[in-house]
Amino acid sequence: MLRVHNFCISVDGYGAGPDQRLEDPIGTGGERLHDWLFETRTGRQMSGRDGGSEGIDDEMIAAGQTGLGATIMGRNMFGPLRGPWSPGESWAGWWGADPPYHHPVFVLTHHARPSITMEGGTVFHFVTDGIEAALERATEAAGGLDVRLGGGVSTIQQYLRAGLVDQLHVAIIPIVLGRGERLFTDGLTDGYACTRMVASDAATHMILSRA
Repeated sequence: MLRVHNFCISVDGYGAGPDQRLEDPIGTGGERLHDWLFETRTGRQMSGRDGGSEGIDDEMIAAGQTGLGATIMGRNMFGPLRGPWSPGESWAGWWGADPPYHHPVFVLTHHARPSITMEGGTVFHFVTDGIEAALERATEAAGGLDVRLGGGVSTIQQYLRAGLVDQLHVAIIPIVLGRGERLFTDGLTDGYACTRMVASDAATHMILSRA
């Protein structure tokens, strides 16, 4: 199964703000989309802290960490760089020496690059032959577990258009971004139905499942 978990959008539909860059990887104002996550118990554990809230938000975040054997992400989620990789390129993602995945991660890109082995079991593989090839490799690497589809917006849209996403969990955050990258466009959710919707003060959680 290919699953999207805890993908955050604003109430006006944006999954990232404008002007994404190294200093502002989710675009101007986009970091506010994730503030709620780090107030939960699971979110705080992910960042090495104690405490945090329980309830529906924590339940949703925890569900996005279980039963997974591989992740697919777009190059924009991996880092701010564009175009060919520089010789001796040292960028290895936003997450430091021990990324939070702890399984194989397949990064969609137009430019080949050798795999990068990180601490904690994360290995970044760079896939240049399209979304289907990335899913095939990730499914094999997952060894019978599910594959998680990360961002960004464009990557999720490509897999939705191809009808390859089995389940999509969107967390709608009560902020307005006004501009940026909008997740849902005309026809993008054809063939999907809303199978669950629950809310806290911090987020409204919507799950779309493929019919």
